[in-house]
Amino acid sequence: MINRNVLHTSLALALLLGGVARTAHAETGYDLWLRYPQVADATRLQEYRAAITRLMVEGSSPTLEAARRELTLGLNGLLGTTLPVGGSAGGGTVVAGTPASSPLIAGLPLAAELARLGSEGYLVRSVVSDGRPVIVIAANTDIGVLYGAFGLLRQLQTLRPVANLALESAPKFELRMLNHWDNPNGSIERGYAGRSLWKWSQLPDTIDPRYVDYARANASIGINAVSLTNVNANRIFLTPEYLVKAAALADVFRPYGIKVFLTARFSSPVELGGLTTADPLDPAVQAWWKQKADEVYALIPDFGGFLMKANSEGQPGPRDYDRSHAEGANLIADALAPHGGLVIWRAFVYANNAGIDRVKQAWDEFTPLDGQFRPNVFIQVKNGPLDFQPREPFSPLFAGMPKTPLMAELQITKEYLGQYSSLVYLGTMWTETLESETFARGPGSTVGKLLDGTLTNYPHTGIAGVANTGDDQNWTGSNFNQANWYAFGRLAWNHELSAGDIADEWIRLTFSNDPSFIAPVKAMMLNSREAAVNYMAPLGLAHQMAGRGHYGPGPWEARGARADWTPPYYARADSLGLGFDRTATGSNAVEQYHAPLNQQFASKATVGDTLLLWFHRVGWTEQLASGRTLWHELVRHYSMGVDTVKANLAAWNKLAGKIDEERFKETQFNLEKEVAEARWWRDASLRYWQTFSKLDIPAEYEQPAHPLEYYQQLRCPVDMIHSYCPDITGIPPHARDAAATSTQAPGAPRRQ
Repeated sequence: MINRNVLHTSLALALLLGGVARTAHAETGYDLWLRYPQVADATRLQEYRAAITRLMVEGSSPTLEAARRELTLGLNGLLGTTLPVGGSAGGGTVVAGTPASSPLIAGLPLAAELARLGSEGYLVRSVVSDGRPVIVIAANTDIGVLYGAFGLLRQLQTLRPVANLALESAPKFELRMLNHWDNPNGSIERGYAGRSLWKWSQLPDTIDPRYVDYARANASIGINAVSLTNVNANRIFLTPEYLVKAAALADVFRPYGIKVFLTARFSSPVELGGLTTADPLDPAVQAWWKQKADEVYALIPDFGGFLMKANSEGQPGPRDYDRSHAEGANLIADALAPHGGLVIWRAFVYANNAGIDRVKQAWDEFTPLDGQFRPNVFIQVKNGPLDFQPREPFSPLFAGMPKTPLMAELQITKEYLGQYSSLVYLGTMWTETLESETFARGPGSTVGKLLDGTLTNYPHTGIAGVANTGDDQNWTGSNFNQANWYAFGRLAWNHELSAGDIADEWIRLTFSNDPSFIAPVKAMMLNSREAAVNYMAPLGLAHQMAGRGHYGPGPWEARGARADWTPPYYARADSLGLGFDRTATGSNAVEQYHAPLNQQFASKATVGDTLLLWFHRVGWTEQLASGRTLWHELVRHYSMGVDTVKANLAAWNKLAGKIDEERFKETQFNLEKEVAEARWWRDASLRYWQTFSKLDIPAEYEQPAHPLEYYQQLRCPVDMIHSYCPDITGIPPHARDAAATSTQAPGAPRRQ
């Protein structure tokens, strides 16, 4: 039997320590965007010190205590002083609370403004109370106050003025979720930042203070839900032993407004309950899930629900019993409904028949079921119809199920985009999807507005990101990967923010407010995803990665368990041309998009270069809109990708001395590696396409360094957690350990 007093003592210690541990020496990246160094701009510092002289967080709850700790830590660090806490509100006091917890806020005329902000929104206002200037952080709930505390600190961290403050913000999505693909043995599927944060063998008795800092980071960007476990679910997580462990994490996260979800294996009634079937229409199966839901909620009263991967890539599901996905999802939904729980049912499903165009299959499987799911069921849809590729069109499913709550699934960990080390900022990728016009309700029907309920009547709204965290000291494998965690949270809160503004904000919080540093780094971030698309999969190519961990090029890899797990299936290269015909003369995937988008995609003249080969077969010497042939345009795009990364490295090298040496060297190391890998992608791909096109690479472009056979014989990566290919990059095995002296340098010992 677990001694809950031990747990509570550990939790109290963790809450005391969480958020106050600082690096004693060099910058490690551990503090993420919550660094709070003293403001370096003398004018701003003077302004802030004059405007903020005392802190009062009125009310008492675990969440308000978290807000008090964060404001104390942040304001003292930024102002370089120790503010008085509590007492009475004099001039220059920051007062935080709700109308229910704060008499001062209750006495202000804020009711109308707060009414439109819901349960999580906040106001930060400069007001006058009893003739004295006061800054108030006001919200309808305690968690809104905590979000507002981070909003004020962000204002100071980015050197914005505090005079006449009038901040107002509320989330556009109800559920803003991180999906961890973590396993009970501590490994992470598609994880590139070390091992899992969750120390299952130590839970529930030992609470790592790092769990609190993880919760702080998520709360600071508005994330309010976490699925702890891999979508390739392990039945062990629904056992009593592991449910108690999950409950301990839920206790840590609760003050920060974060609900815990778990993945569940559809066959659990058989594997854990001893039943002979998991048929969703079987009364014994229904009773088992209801009993399991009761058991979970007895331990975790605010449990969010279950995330399910069913009948996909070998996972069991309702189709095993000739039942529909709706019948399977509704089985779990009915068990959770009395407790207010949600089912998140993934739409990443494709048939065993690889002869059917895989990108069509989610639509074919789910749109006939629209309206048949319970109100507490989400269908979770990847941003594109394939699988987190460098570039895909948006999934047509977003515009195909108006009666069913849909949530987007984005991948923060860069499985197909350079993994741990390449500098690829995903904010531009996600805004490209969220701003995509679907025409589902006429012009203005963007993916974002369909998902957030603006144009739909969904009972719930949500968005999820596959987490990129691990136990590396800097959390994400490289410091620049932190930007993707940050960008996901900010877009989950407000998908109408621009990728550029988010990048600017993150640079300021994480590195420096120096304009001479911000401008070139922001430019690097904003061009980085397009550079990766160019050197990996230009002009609408997709899934050209090697099968060994999806790392490096492998367009020639034709052997696999099924054809649609291999690159040739998607490229369709032959002596005549390249590309996948998805028009009416091919798979007709264009029919799944609304008019006039389907006509636009169906025509080579209007589809645009970015998705040309996704929807069309094109001859090698066929002239494109640019006036160049397909072959020449391919060579050009691959080369542009390499040139952009080389330019980014050159730009970064000019910034030496503007930030700490540790993080500067780590990024320099990774950019040098990316230059080598971009060349590898370009050279290997062009050599392979030449076997079909029989065309020379134009003389104005750099020629490949090796024959095709050289690239085909490479076996990479040797390290599935921190990927690299020594034959290409020149980095010998385990060189990460000696790459730099910082504890955050490549190869640094991971935090234990």
